[in-house]
Amino acid sequence: MNTKFNAIIVGLVLSAPGYAQIHYPETRKSDHKDIYHGVTVADPYRWLEDDRSEETGQWVKQQNEVTNAYLAQIPYREQLQNRLEQVYNYPKYSAPFENGGWYYFYKNNGLQNQSVLYRQKQINGEAEVVLDPNGLSADGTTGLKQFSLSKDGKFGAYALSKGGSDWMDIFVMDMNTKKTLSDKLEWVKVSGIAWQGDGFYYSRYPKPEGSALAAVNENHQVWYHKVGTPQSEDRLVYEDRAHPQRFNTVYTLEDEEYVFLTISDRGKGLDGNAVYYQKRGETQFIPVVAEISNSSYSIFHNEGNKFYVRTNDQAPNDKVVTYDAASKKWAELLPGKPEPLQNVSAAGGKLFVSYLKDVSTRVYIYDLAGKPEGEVKLPGVGTAMGFDGKAKDRSVFYSFTSFTFPSTIYRYDIASGQSALFRKPEVDFNPEDFETRQVFYTSKDGTRVPMFITYKKGIKLNSANPTLLYGYGGFNVSLYPGFSPLLIPFLEQGGVYAQANLRGGSEYGEAWHEQGMKLKKQNVFDDFIAAGEYLIAHKYCDSEHLALRGGSNGGLLVGAVINQRPDLAKVAIPQVGVMDMLRFQKFTIGWNWIADYGSSDNAEEFKALYAYSPLHNIEPGVSYPATLITTADHDDRVVPAHSFKYAAELQAKAGGSSANPLLIRIDTNSGHGASNTKKNIEQTADIYGFILWNMGVKKLK
Repeated sequence: MNTKFNAIIVGLVLSAPGYAQIHYPETRKSDHKDIYHGVTVADPYRWLEDDRSEETGQWVKQQNEVTNAYLAQIPYREQLQNRLEQVYNYPKYSAPFENGGWYYFYKNNGLQNQSVLYRQKQINGEAEVVLDPNGLSADGTTGLKQFSLSKDGKFGAYALSKGGSDWMDIFVMDMNTKKTLSDKLEWVKVSGIAWQGDGFYYSRYPKPEGSALAAVNENHQVWYHKVGTPQSEDRLVYEDRAHPQRFNTVYTLEDEEYVFLTISDRGKGLDGNAVYYQKRGETQFIPVVAEISNSSYSIFHNEGNKFYVRTNDQAPNDKVVTYDAASKKWAELLPGKPEPLQNVSAAGGKLFVSYLKDVSTRVYIYDLAGKPEGEVKLPGVGTAMGFDGKAKDRSVFYSFTSFTFPSTIYRYDIASGQSALFRKPEVDFNPEDFETRQVFYTSKDGTRVPMFITYKKGIKLNSANPTLLYGYGGFNVSLYPGFSPLLIPFLEQGGVYAQANLRGGSEYGEAWHEQGMKLKKQNVFDDFIAAGEYLIAHKYCDSEHLALRGGSNGGLLVGAVINQRPDLAKVAIPQVGVMDMLRFQKFTIGWNWIADYGSSDNAEEFKALYAYSPLHNIEPGVSYPATLITTADHDDRVVPAHSFKYAAELQAKAGGSSANPLLIRIDTNSGHGASNTKKNIEQTADIYGFILWNMGVKKLK
């Protein structure tokens, strides 16, 4: 096996910033081929899928050396990082929640790598630390992913992940002493912590064979853990060996009288779920909805044996219904509306129901019989989240944010119907210096698509503004208006940030989602291309000042679009992308995405996937945009092999013909997202530096 690579020489800038002669590492090609439905497909970089091999490790090292040398030449790299740290360095709080006479909340002092869990006796009382994950690893990459209290507040179960991995370990804390007990639960993934009595339910996989970060995950099991006992004594509650690629998760509600089991089968292309319940003290799960289909069901509240259910069954924008477990009868409570339902919760004897109106939150209150009782007045166009609580609560907390409105926490008094400011952050920027417009543009097939555009006031529409277009477009996920302090330095440089609400998301309900799934995935790429064309036509930028960015499914989006329209943008930032659309189901929980993408195992779906798969549609001799691919060694959701193979193919086919850099940045001890604050800031500085440098910006303002 040839493990030698060419010597790495990174040339200096020859003329304008961004035009560098780069000598990429030589990546070994094999003669591996696969046959799909009679079509032979070469996979010369299959060996890069082995994340544990010495050869892959050497390749990663060599690629990072090239990338780091290129980024080091950007004269304002450190300046960007310093400004990012400055604007990010302010206290950030979560909304509080009450249990056992204590109010709990998360806080990050500013630049802490991980947020810290606190509690206090009174809502404005003196806070004490419950759990600080910052000292759990030398590099601050161990994160607190979940924390759940027993009903009486005596015990807290918390889940930690290392290096950004999706794998979690669950521990138990005695809340009187704040001492962690000996309990340790391993190989937990796609799981909540559902308390009942003196223990809790959780979901886990058997210990994986092969690479823990790449091997396919199968046989999702539900277990019950009793506090103070070893994991070996946990009770197996549910598994389905006949269907190993299903998710089986459980949850309980406030009274803990029922355990609800949700079963999904997205690996078979089904987008919905079945739901069962088990009454406390019994051992049999009884179906509420026995069969898995494309309809989803979520039980969010109960009054005795009356279950309150959110569903999209015969309601593409979702509705709220009730189910009587005794009579097995359904009743419609809140019919579907023209606006999609964003969220629903129960607290203080009321239902808080959020809808999306052109991607902005509207919140309404109903009694438990479905009678409307008013609207929560929000500060403006933006996103409201929260409204969680208990049956006897007299108030609830929620947060509101928008692009130039930092996330602010309010307390809503249920009796008076009034909101009061609870906690407002102090950020080093003046929101009056910026503005956001929502526009609607026309996609290729005539569909009207919304997009938010944010910039400094007084901008000149001269086609020369550095413009960053961000998109996702999949998995029924909406891109909401929201504040990010890390966007400020880009806007301060005269940058324009555009966020397109592409089909495939949930911005306009299930119909919007379905228009971007499987055989209709091309609609998403067309929407993104049309967004770029809108920005160019309206002179926010030209193609030399446009950057495309997206992560995960959005990384796929960027990769597909620059293959189809390499002339559209100057810069591309595909992050942790799904780049090999023929093999994504072969790794970890990738089979879960078949419901959205389809599968290469299906002849018709293979044809569609092969036509846009970023890895398989790179053409030799094409001048692709300056491209910075990002991934990380602990990404066990979209394994880094996707980005490795894509980078190797892009460099091999276009590295010699493109004047633009085609680089990959591979982080360590990080996962599908940055595993701590430091890594997040460093990566953002490199992305902004790469964008501005390749747009010809020689120095910052």
